Amino acid sequence: MQEGKQQLKKEYYTINALLYKYLEKYNRTTKTNVFYDDLLRFQGSVVVYDKKGKDSLWVSVYYNEFERAEIDKNLKKIYTLLHSDGNESSFEFLNVDNIDFCTFGNSKPFRIKVRNILNDNYTHFYIKKADASRIFGLELEHILSPNRINYLVFKDTLIEEHIVGIPGDVFLEENLKFCTEHEKAQIAKQFVKFNERCMIGLLGDMRSYNFVIIPIYDFDQLVYKIRAIDFDQQCYEGSFKLYKPHLFKENFLYNQLVQNKLNQNAIEQYQKEERSVLVKRLTDAETRLKGLLKAMKATKLAPMEQVKQLRQEVYEFTLDLNFKKANTMGEIIQAIVNYMKRNFKHID
Repeated sequence: MQEGKQQLKKEYYTINALLYKYLEKYNRTTKTNVFYDDLLRFQGSVVVYDKKGKDSLWVSVYYNEFERAEIDKNLKKIYTLLHSDGNESSFEFLNVDNIDFCTFGNSKPFRIKVRNILNDNYTHFYIKKADASRIFGLELEHILSPNRINYLVFKDTLIEEHIVGIPGDVFLEENLKFCTEHEKAQIAKQFVKFNERCMIGLLGDMRSYNFVIIPIYDFDQLVYKIRAIDFDQQCYEGSFKLYKPHLFKENFLYNQLVQNKLNQNAIEQYQKEERSVLVKRLTDAETRLKGLLKAMKATKLAPMEQVKQLRQEVYEFTLDLNFKKANTMGEIIQAIVNYMKRNFKHID
């Protein structure tokens, strides 16, 4: 399931002028005639079950005939904007098969399934209520991770491309038992690196259902990658522990793989590798990151008591006095960026 099962509710943080200007500069904005709130006006719904017959926590919604025709047209437009140039010439070959609504989680997204009738290939995208913290999470993932993120914003509506992969909890239940010992060691390595990215980028709540495992064939072996799919808890939590995926009980088996397959020297080596690569990404995207941090520092992303708790805990972890001066989550991220550049720029 693309959307995480996060139960704690958090406030939506609005997109301020600085962030919207940033989004316009980097072609993250669009125009559409269908908004998140429009999709909420469905007439009814039916439960969507997974392949095992369990409630997937999604419902398939339906609208009256007149509204559905207009909604379908606008959803096809969004699809072409997300994946090409917005040209309407392909509309006749596209069909909106399903509009599903997630009944669980913070963002309560709509999942849109669009199928090409010429070859039956289909893809998904998501429509959510725009939240500044989620957008900052998407942008930081785009800049700091090896993954590219495709999304668009229009006013209070966020459109996200589907991230392909096997949900981390499903992988543990259904796939891990078929992995070779070498593959398990490789997953352990990737989990260490994933843990570093989340901690350094302050992406919280990365329980197993909020990230995916991506198997990639490489010659005669399978290579596994791990990437986040839920950015709702970006720079929100006050406890530094909640930015460390290996501490969640839902990730116990992944952490166990690390302990069983990697010795301490290997773990430290992979941590240093990820920090080194991350600093290179910071340097390569310096202008873009500067604009993003300017907007972050001007945006409230968490209650002040959580900012105070996090800055103290990160200070205790790094002993860098600059964290004590931070008064917003954006300023904590800025201090992290500066700390990384000072301390890890010479790592090979």
